[in-house]
Amino acid sequence: MKNDGIMTLIKSRILDVYSENLLTTGTTIKWFNDLKNILSEFFDVEKVHYFIFDIDTFKPLRKNHSYSKKMHLIKWLEVEAFFYEKDFTETPFWDMENDLNKVVKILLRDYDNQPIGLLVMDSTVRWKEFAETENIKEFVSTITKLVKTIRQSIVLIQQENQYRNLFSVTKAFNSTLDSGEILNGTLYAITNAFPQLEPTLILSNDQDRKTSVPYKLFDYTSERPATVDAYVSGEITTELVQELGVRLINVPIKGKQGIYGILQLTTTEDYIFSTRQKEFATSLSETTGNALENAKLYIQSHRLVSDLQLINETSHKLNTNISLEEMLVFLRNQLIKSFHPEQICFVFIEEEEYKISTSSNDYFHTNEGQFYIQHVANHFNKVKDSLFIADFNRITKLKSGYRSLIAVPLKEQNTITGFSIVLHKEPYFFSFDAFKLMQSLIQHSSLAISNSALRNKLQEMVNRDHLTNLFARKYLDKYVENSMKIDDRGVFVLIDIDDFKQVNDTFGHQVGDEILKQIASIIQKKVGEKGIGVRWGGEELALYYAQMTLEEGIEMCKQLLGSISSETNPSVTVSIGVSSWQQQDNINFHHLFQQTDIALYEAKNKGKNQLSIMEVSHHL
Repeated sequence: MKNDGIMTLIKSRILDVYSENLLTTGTTIKWFNDLKNILSEFFDVEKVHYFIFDIDTFKPLRKNHSYSKKMHLIKWLEVEAFFYEKDFTETPFWDMENDLNKVVKILLRDYDNQPIGLLVMDSTVRWKEFAETENIKEFVSTITKLVKTIRQSIVLIQQENQYRNLFSVTKAFNSTLDSGEILNGTLYAITNAFPQLEPTLILSNDQDRKTSVPYKLFDYTSERPATVDAYVSGEITTELVQELGVRLINVPIKGKQGIYGILQLTTTEDYIFSTRQKEFATSLSETTGNALENAKLYIQSHRLVSDLQLINETSHKLNTNISLEEMLVFLRNQLIKSFHPEQICFVFIEEEEYKISTSSNDYFHTNEGQFYIQHVANHFNKVKDSLFIADFNRITKLKSGYRSLIAVPLKEQNTITGFSIVLHKEPYFFSFDAFKLMQSLIQHSSLAISNSALRNKLQEMVNRDHLTNLFARKYLDKYVENSMKIDDRGVFVLIDIDDFKQVNDTFGHQVGDEILKQIASIIQKKVGEKGIGVRWGGEELALYYAQMTLEEGIEMCKQLLGSISSETNPSVTVSIGVSSWQQQDNINFHHLFQQTDIALYEAKNKGKNQLSIMEVSHHL
């Protein structure tokens, strides 16, 4: 048969291939099997391979050719020289799977003369004869038209499937503001599109973490460079991890306002990620990013309202007339409700000493707790800004039990007067939004806390005698009256310095004041936390012991007699009157005072430097 007749038959058969495969090319390579049959029938070709061109590389056609591995890949740079001003070449040296000794390569080009595919087959006698005729150009053109048409059909079908997938995902995302559902949908879509890839979600720390979707937090210090590059640049990156034998594909999850994480795909190290795959992964990640952004903005708007309510409620409560400790207990409860810390404390700086509030957890009285307080104190000694640590173990060699920390200073006129600390064992537990909210909450509370502390200081000044630092008489009146309501018994003591006028006349009033301060110091040491010491007026002092028996009170007073005479300079003595009460006595403080005053008068009359006891008479 003449070559013209062969060409006509070939074109007819190729047209049949086109017609039969046009609607099924998305799922099969039947068209290529039909083409192999044509080449076998007309040119005795037994072995044929077709390579698709994508990203400067020819990849062998398979059933799912878009998922091809780097098996028998041909780089365009390696073969470009063979096709200079021609479309086919015969090369004796290239071996395809050791089954072709001499091969024919036919390059198929698009309208811009760019490669779209490569047909590789064994060289036969009939083919050589045909290749020397003018029909070879028409043959290449006809094959090219077939491949272009099939290629366009494949692209359209794949794009349609991708668009359907994306439409389904977008529709689902538009019906929810739940970040968990959005992330689940993303994983489902990517797994459905690329079943041979293993997806991993790497999310930024500002994402809502109340989700059952498996993910890991993005960390600049531990992520691989290509992952960080994708997160920073917003572009897809790939990395060959030879020690693991895998290739990582990092697809940034980005919205209109920022990047919210990375969709990392893990595959074999010889995998090629096609252009259409990149387009689909990019579109999916952008859809996910926009959906997460909308969910985040929705949550933030509600959180903002809630935060403003919290700050307003806290400010209102703290500016009522409550004590400092009540204020701190309320603030502690607000912090617990809002941030769910495992440990919380308030520390105040007084005369360069750090005092822990009673509203703090006991943990901060341990060595471990003191370690955190010291770390925060060192920070505020250098800077006045709040401290936010996502993972404490990354900044210290010691492996700390509590890894998340927020510390906010308490300020009074730009001077740090203390600070608040919250801790949690889980790293990255507190979000940056939580950090900003706690800053605002503590800053709004600082003035109220400072005012309360100032009120306490003023009240302390009112309650105390400025010379001796003993309590004032008015404070004693309230203290004893309250004790007689709630306690079972108590001991009241009046003390008078013997011959105090003579001390003032002999040594001067300044020495007299010093004697008062010396005796006050002795009383404070002896009384301790068992009772209170009071300056009653002039050279008279008083003591009160709640829940103490008369016998115990007498013993305490005897010790005072000895200590005052031996420890004062110049040495002075005192006279002491003692009386006690019990609940069944049914008396008031005025009656108790009168009885004690009588006892003191008796001690003076007996010769001073002694104590006298007055049994309280029942007052019915």
